[in-house]
Amino acid sequence: MQMLGTFIKPMHPEGIKFVAIFAVVTVGLFLLSDILGWIGAGLTVWCYYFFRDPERVTPKRPGLIVSPADGVVSLIEPAVPPAELGMDDIALTRVSVFMNVFNCHVNRTPVAGVVSAVAYRPGKFFNASLDKASVDNERNSLCVELSDGQKLAVVQIAGLVARRIVCFVKPGARMQAGERFGLIRFGSRLDVYLPPGIEPLVSIGQTMVAGETVLAELTVAKGDQV
Repeated sequence: MQMLGTFIKPMHPEGIKFVAIFAVVTVGLFLLSDILGWIGAGLTVWCYYFFRDPERVTPKRPGLIVSPADGVVSLIEPAVPPAELGMDDIALTRVSVFMNVFNCHVNRTPVAGVVSAVAYRPGKFFNASLDKASVDNERNSLCVELSDGQKLAVVQIAGLVARRIVCFVKPGARMQAGERFGLIRFGSRLDVYLPPGIEPLVSIGQTMVAGETVLAELTVAKGDQV
C-alpha cells in the first residue's frame, strides 16, 4: 500500500469533471480505433496526474517563507507589486516560480498571516516564463499581512495555455504557511513579492516544492527573527 501511494496521489476536486470528460472521450475513441483509444487513455492519465494534490510537510520553524508552487525559479528581480493590492509603490524582491504542464498546480500560502486583499485582473496569455507575463497576463493577487504588520504578496499568473485561475480564499481569511489557497489550470506561474529587506534563499533554475521548499527567511530590519 505504501508503494502504491508513491505513484497514486489524491486528486483535487477541481479535476474531477476534467478527468470525466477525458474518460468519456477516450471511450468514444476506442470505438473508432484502438490506437486513438490508447492515446486518449494516456491523456486521461495525464489529466488525473495534472490535478494531483499530494500532502506536503511544511517546515514549522517561525519566520520561514515557503514556495507557493511546484516548479522552477525562473526570475529573481526587483519589481513593484500589482497596483490593485493597494500596497506601497516601492520595488520589492520578486521571485517567480514557473509551473509546466507536468507540475502539481495546487498553490499554497508562503507564510502564515491574514489575507488582507484579493484582487483579480483579466489580461493576456503570454508564455508564463516571460518577464512581461507579470504585467500583461491574467492574474489573481493576494496580500498576506503577518502578525508584526509586514506584508507579502503572492500572485497567480495565467500562462500560454492556462485559461482558469482558481482562488479559494477571501479577504479576512487567516492562513497557515503551506495551506492550499488556489490552483491554475494547465501551465502558469506564481510570483512572490518579499517584504522589504528580505533576500531570497533560492537561485534561478532551482526546483521548488510547494509548501516545503524554503524560499526566504523572514526577519525584521535589525536582523532579529520574527
